[in-house]
Amino acid sequence: QLQFVESGGDLVQPGGSLRLSCAASGFTLDDYAIVWFRQAPGKEREGISCISSNGGRTMYANTVKGRFTISRDNAKNTVYLQMNSLKPEDTAIYYCAGATLSRGCVLLYLPYAGWGRGTQVTVSS
Repeated sequence: QLQFVESGGDLVQPGGSLRLSCAASGFTLDDYAIVWFRQAPGKEREGISCISSNGGRTMYANTVKGRFTISRDNAKNTVYLQMNSLKPEDTAIYYCAGATLSRGCVLLYLPYAGWGRGTQVTVSS
């Protein structure tokens, strides 16, 4: 069963950095494009970044472009989201999921599956 586990969330001050991890549980990541979504209280979920199965293509939402970097280490079965210059509006629960796509990746909720429980990121002074 497809299942991902997110980790790395924490309380951080504005301008700080965090690195989130998305790990595969019981299968290998090699064939999966991975997406990161986030959802803040009272707001719609937002697709913020994705990476193709071979890491050759990445996409970012305008709200995080230039501050966040997605990467993958298939040998460690993990995808990372490096978040720099964090802002209070980045506060949310962050989720990841995967999909077998013919190429690239998309910043859409579907066709991804295996959503984990998320990891809380709080940006506050």
